[in-house]
Amino acid sequence: MAENQLGQQYMILPEGASRILGREAQRTNIAVGYAVASIVRSTLGPKGMDKMLVSELGDIVITNDGASILEEMNVEHPVAKLMVEIAKSQDKEVGDGTTTAVIIAGELLKNAGDLIEKGINPNTIIKGYEMAAEKSKGLLDECSSSVTLNDDDKLEKIAMVSVGSKNIGNDSTRKYLSKLAIQAIKQVAEKKGDKVTIDKDFIKLEKKEGGSVEETQYINGVLVDKEIAQSGMPKSIKNAKIALLDLALEIEKTETDARIEITSPDQMQSFLQQEEKMLKNMADKAAKSGANVIFVQKGIDDVAQHYLSKAGMMAVRRVKKSDMEKLAKATGAKVITSLDDLTPSDLGFAGLVEERKVSGEQMVFVEKCKDPKSVTIFLRGGTKQVVDETERALTDEIGALTSALEVGKYVYGGGSTEEFVAKGLRDYANNVGGREQLAIQSFADALEAIPKTLADSSGMDAIDTIVQLRSKQKGKEGRSYGVDVHRGVIGDMDKIGVIEPVKIKLQAISSAMEASVQILRIDDMISSKGSRPAGGGGMPGGMPGGGMGEVD
Repeated sequence: MAENQLGQQYMILPEGASRILGREAQRTNIAVGYAVASIVRSTLGPKGMDKMLVSELGDIVITNDGASILEEMNVEHPVAKLMVEIAKSQDKEVGDGTTTAVIIAGELLKNAGDLIEKGINPNTIIKGYEMAAEKSKGLLDECSSSVTLNDDDKLEKIAMVSVGSKNIGNDSTRKYLSKLAIQAIKQVAEKKGDKVTIDKDFIKLEKKEGGSVEETQYINGVLVDKEIAQSGMPKSIKNAKIALLDLALEIEKTETDARIEITSPDQMQSFLQQEEKMLKNMADKAAKSGANVIFVQKGIDDVAQHYLSKAGMMAVRRVKKSDMEKLAKATGAKVITSLDDLTPSDLGFAGLVEERKVSGEQMVFVEKCKDPKSVTIFLRGGTKQVVDETERALTDEIGALTSALEVGKYVYGGGSTEEFVAKGLRDYANNVGGREQLAIQSFADALEAIPKTLADSSGMDAIDTIVQLRSKQKGKEGRSYGVDVHRGVIGDMDKIGVIEPVKIKLQAISSAMEASVQILRIDDMISSKGSRPAGGGGMPGGMPGGGMGEVD
């Protein structure tokens, strides 16, 4: 319903639509955003707790990975979806720090709500938040240090911090996984001048239930989850010459409708012989190139398999396009779309191509490549949940290491960096003046939610922790002091070895600010879905009270 200048009401929305205006819309949105952040808050850090999510089909996910939790949740409210997008963008951009980004966004919204209640215009808050985010970039640069591809010790610390929050084995297991991640990163990294570029897609994570996490192995090549096309083919070939074919080794049907008339047995025999000859010709062309292993993206006819087997060749069919690209990067082979174009120079090399049985399934290992720019980490674990969590941990590790090396800088963890930036923002706010300084101070308070949450999860008093942290960071060398969650005290992160890529912090602050600003700009919510109000029922902002299966 709306009113004209005479105060008369008239209908502009369809029946059953709902609308929330002004302050009420802002309160609802802030409550929903903060509620989503509260769900993942307890998962932060090495002492963070896990969440169990059960889908409608009964599939179980147990994890403390922020991005996975929010992605698996069935969120319905549009603001809740925006909060999920923060986690997704953080995950895609840097691969880690998703929980941090969502917690900061939730705190920014909550603090903005307090300022709005005091009568401060949302646009003033937005301006202050934007100024604070810009200032944070300079402060992060000020407290960062350099890291290179040769700093094994620093890289291992970054990887250990990333995997430290995951519930996987003990310290030695996590250290083992960190070394595998570093080895993979170093192998696929390419230096262009002073810059390091790393394509994470060329680090393949292949997983298979069974065994233990300690049996996870690094493969200097590609693991293809397929079996050899025919049992008569060799199961293992050393010094393999590999051909990659983006075509079908079978007689393809014509694109136009065609009919062949056969009127006698001789003609039938001749037709079959011609087909067999064509398939033999295909196999001969592949063998003539010098290849002894071929990976085919499409199908291989049974007759063609027979001739390839007779030639002593190994063949794998219906290989995924992504695996073909990884094989090309690992072996140096070119993906060929016509057998007539296949030459010895198009072939790749691998020291060993072997079919092995893993947990009752056949898999093809392409390993011992010369200088592969695509490698595989083969994940093992006792249950599906363990294997999945190991995969999430390694994904975060690879993302963190990539972010550290591409920017070439790191900062201290344990909430020390957030406290350092918060302290700098408070000093900056005093110089800014005006109402914007209140928003900048609120931004600083939001950043302190990270050390507070770490303190809570390790059994420390959050208020006392912040007081001690502020006191420690007043000194010249105090910037490295943060929350030592394992001992439950304020400690020197430099000595403990808790460091994180600066890119993760930059992205988290940037994503949180942009999302909170977008939400604060909304003062009118119109829903055409039905009679249910946009806020829903139950908890503030439509958070249902009975569990975490849905945010609506």
